[in-house]
Amino acid sequence: MINSELVLGLPGYQITGSERGSGQVRLRVRHAGPVACPHCGNVRLRSKGRCDRTLRHEDWGLRHVVIELEARKFQCRECGRHFRQRFPGIQPWQRASEAFQRQIFRFHLDGISRSLLARREGIGAATVQRYFESGLKRQFGQWHPSRCPPVLGIDEHFFTRRQGFATTLCDLRRHKVYDVVLGRSEAALAAYFERLEGKAEVKLVCMDLSSTYRSLVRKHFPNALIVADRFHVIRLINHHFLACWRDLDPAGSKNRGLLSLRRLHRHNLKPVQLVRLMNYLAGQPALELIYRFKQRLCYLLLKKHRSRKQCHPLAARLLKAIGQLRESGLAQLAALGETLHNWRNEIGLMWRFTRNNSMTEGFHTKMELINRQAYGFRNFKNYRMRVKVQCA
Repeated sequence: MINSELVLGLPGYQITGSERGSGQVRLRVRHAGPVACPHCGNVRLRSKGRCDRTLRHEDWGLRHVVIELEARKFQCRECGRHFRQRFPGIQPWQRASEAFQRQIFRFHLDGISRSLLARREGIGAATVQRYFESGLKRQFGQWHPSRCPPVLGIDEHFFTRRQGFATTLCDLRRHKVYDVVLGRSEAALAAYFERLEGKAEVKLVCMDLSSTYRSLVRKHFPNALIVADRFHVIRLINHHFLACWRDLDPAGSKNRGLLSLRRLHRHNLKPVQLVRLMNYLAGQPALELIYRFKQRLCYLLLKKHRSRKQCHPLAARLLKAIGQLRESGLAQLAALGETLHNWRNEIGLMWRFTRNNSMTEGFHTKMELINRQAYGFRNFKNYRMRVKVQCA
């Protein structure tokens, strides 16, 4: 005997007949469960006839499944309203079961285009889009809490030429995107941050060296510590030192081999590369001093997992290095010293906390993939919902 619930995946249904055609299976189905008025909940009903509903159901392998469902019409004896029988797993006025709609949602989410999926399933492209949007809204409501996470990462990424940049808020503890907001200026983001719930519960915010984001965090997250992202700090140091190198030795800075060697940390250089770099610096005493200073500064900032007591001597070394940069007399190094001085508190917290924005940058790569699969987005709301579902 066939277990109808196991075959259909729908509780309370019975298969009364079946017919197999070319690439399609038609099932005659009825539901034997109790019926109540959807308006008042009364079970005292008067039968007003029968009707059939033809529905698409999830596929069996390569065969499409069509359900012919026996339905009845009723009139409630209490409220007097007429209605058609409601069924579990099938929404009113729909021509497909919820299981079929979830199947279309999964296929489209996995990258199958809307037009190809419509041709393969024999439905309209607009229907595919409607099922997909309803699936996004369903998962969006199930997975994403309304309150801010306690450990937050903030960074920007490019959206479109017309609408500009967007800001990503990442939950660094749960490894998922919390939200995506259009804009990156303080004026564009102020209204959004005003509406956020649970801002007092945020304990840590990681970001790059953006004064706009730092101002917003200080204003809207009163209990949060701001930690600078180590990658962006090291990259800023390399950028200013390479610019200083171009000022001191324009000809040598155009050598691509030497350029790649000066970007690497000393421990990443092979013996042959180290010999080549030292031979070049031997003829440039000023550049050798600058290079050794940069290496000491980078190794200082790469230290992790330090206690409060261990951070005191590190902070003294950092302040001394910043002072030397500001008094160096070289424009690029002096500008670097001013930036590090303005961010000295946030940079110092990198030794205590190991959180960084690498997770947020990884989600940005995934967002670019989502954008390419969709051949670009025009509607930011659709983009935001899809990112929050797929980056969770």
